Amino acid sequence: MIIGDTPLPEGALGVDALAMTMRFGEFLALDNVELKVQPGSFHALLGENGAGKSTLVKCIMGYYHQTEGSVLVGGHERSIANPKDAHALGLGMVYQHFTLVPAMTVAENLVLARDNVPAVVDWKKERRELEEFLSRMPFKVPLDSKVSAISAGERQKCEILKQLYLKRRFLILDEPTSVLTPAEADEVLGLLRAMVVKGDLTILMITHKFREVMAFADDVTILRRGKLAGQGKVAELTPDEMARVMIGAEELMVQPQRTGEYGVSRLELIKLNALDDAGATAVHDASLAVRAGEIVGIAGVSGNGQRQLVEVLAGQRESASGEIRIAGDTYHATRDEMRRHHMSLLPEEPLKNACVGSMSVADNIEFREFDHAPFARGGWWLNRSAFIEDADRKIERYKIKTRSPETPISALSGGNVQRAVLARELGPNVEVLVAANPCFGLDFAAVAQIHAEIMAARNRGAAVLLVSEDLDELLELSDRIVVMFHGQFVYEARTSEANLTDIGRHMAGN
Repeated sequence: MIIGDTPLPEGALGVDALAMTMRFGEFLALDNVELKVQPGSFHALLGENGAGKSTLVKCIMGYYHQTEGSVLVGGHERSIANPKDAHALGLGMVYQHFTLVPAMTVAENLVLARDNVPAVVDWKKERRELEEFLSRMPFKVPLDSKVSAISAGERQKCEILKQLYLKRRFLILDEPTSVLTPAEADEVLGLLRAMVVKGDLTILMITHKFREVMAFADDVTILRRGKLAGQGKVAELTPDEMARVMIGAEELMVQPQRTGEYGVSRLELIKLNALDDAGATAVHDASLAVRAGEIVGIAGVSGNGQRQLVEVLAGQRESASGEIRIAGDTYHATRDEMRRHHMSLLPEEPLKNACVGSMSVADNIEFREFDHAPFARGGWWLNRSAFIEDADRKIERYKIKTRSPETPISALSGGNVQRAVLARELGPNVEVLVAANPCFGLDFAAVAQIHAEIMAARNRGAAVLLVSEDLDELLELSDRIVVMFHGQFVYEARTSEANLTDIGRHMAGN
């Protein structure tokens, strides 16, 4: 079915979103935004959290109905009432989180995604047609394997192949390389780029990775606070220019230079083992030492034991065996031990793992010290004015955007929640810092501040363990990189000597 009076052109499709305005009650999410994606082009869509990127593509795909504005597909205005209408026009989207059914095979996921699945499926016929389809595609995937048994990189390829199998000719990619190794990311985007160059496909990619924009995109559109902030040819722009357009007048915190010398080992893991929630081994004989004045980065594709390792260090999961030492003392992740050793944590999903959402910003900032002077008398009588005074200082110091110290922390944006956790955890006396994906999903300004604070803690002599799925972040901050695969440390190198190909190969288990 074709929606609209004019038939669609052959090959890659162009899509224009004109004068797009979207209101949610009193909130203006999109304000007269324009996006023009030429047919047969690779277009990047940039913007900080809350800039309107997701709202815009959901309007194009029919999940939202824009308050004002129109969508043109193939040069003509089209009525897109729902995602099914968008699919009928050849528009598809690959989401940041997988939509495949893990218990089904790759072939079953592809065939059953069609609108016209017969009541009785002739699997021999479908298998022949799938093999013929794959022979024309840039990716190869194991058709008979269950999705649960294949790697994250193969799953992402399956998500893209599903859209191509369903004959989408305009494809929206939402952070498509967040679960891929560097080699997989370059392979996937390179092969899609080849399809774009051939005129078979148009790509609109939402990303925060400037390296990928510079390497693969033709054009860029940048949103800021629901408005069009800039657009242009990628070849005529630099990453710094694009970053300045994204953040507007807001100043970025400048990351301090790496200074100082390494000291003694502060944090030691000795043959550490830990189980996952199902009782399987998630961390296996992990041994590592982090010295004072050093950032050790742990790289790895999600699901290789990083989360369980951080949970053991945070006291959220018991180890199965092995030992952790801080400053030579055995460490069991108790609150008293953390205080004594000046150990701090920047966990993943801080609102869930480091805060009580219904409590105030001030209360959350003071969790570490609430029962000590000057915040408490006699260990139990709380001094509320001291809470507010200290919180006010930290709110200003860490640029936390909140109506007041008494505002529930759940009312803050993700970046400001993380800033509040920073304010609590990064005092001048921190000696051991464990940070887990500290910048995931945060805006450009928040990332710059968090990176600067982590580097400053390192320069003051803290031993920093940085666990991140963002390899660019690790390469920027780490003194040493360790790769974790299937719960084991399988590669280690000084960052200055690390080979990106070797890192990617070990992340993939090769």
